[in-house]
Amino acid sequence: MCRKHGIEGIIVIGGDGSFRGAQKLAAQGINTIGIPGTIDLDISCTDYTIGFDTAVNTAMEAIDKIRDTASSHERCSIIEVMGRDAGWITLYAGLAGNAGVCLIPEIPFTIENVAKAIKKRDEMGLPYTVVAVAEGAKYADGTKVIGKIVEDSPDPVRYSGLAAKVADDLEKVIPNHEVRSVNPGHIIRGGDITAYDRILSIRYGVAAVELINEGKFGNVVTINGDKMGYTSLEEVIGAAKIGQQKHVDPNGELVKAAKAIGVSF
Repeated sequence: MCRKHGIEGIIVIGGDGSFRGAQKLAAQGINTIGIPGTIDLDISCTDYTIGFDTAVNTAMEAIDKIRDTASSHERCSIIEVMGRDAGWITLYAGLAGNAGVCLIPEIPFTIENVAKAIKKRDEMGLPYTVVAVAEGAKYADGTKVIGKIVEDSPDPVRYSGLAAKVADDLEKVIPNHEVRSVNPGHIIRGGDITAYDRILSIRYGVAAVELINEGKFGNVVTINGDKMGYTSLEEVIGAAKIGQQKHVDPNGELVKAAKAIGVSF
């Protein structure tokens, strides 16, 4: 709850699920403002969300550590990173951590292509490979790995175990490498907050209070480029309902840059 100049408003920090709750509050006449806070970076109206940068740095550190042991033992190491429907964390952390392969939900993959990428690295004198996989990445035939179903949850499907499956499948086609898998799980959601996220939180907070002071309720604070703005809750939720969350563009600049430096998908 925030009050300024006698005007009260509730600030809801979160992603699509939290914003659906915020919309219900607004429908009951409660003054509501949203702030994008999700590690997945999948909210379409804004360039950055609170938590994304911190999650990327945590995942990058995990990849760095796995890469060290993969290199010393000439192994293929598969690391599973959070990302149900959007591969932003995996792509950013994979690039920063020098992963040889990134498997993301937006680009279906085959074990054969992963094996080819590993063979190519071998031929380049790099007899080890780190494969960063998003938990929601899928095989070309549509296969996803589901850890469990939570029936009473708004999002009942829990993805988990893809790294282990990829490791098992790879061992059958690359007998010259030992393959290991690791899943840091919710460690990616914790850790020290990066400077960028701390400053972004301040900017979002100030902008949210300004909207409350101006009586502009039912909106979500945004940042695009270096400009603060806002978008209606209805627009943000509507985009999510029709599958227009922000996803990695398979033909976008970031994927092209990754391929240019030798990253495979």
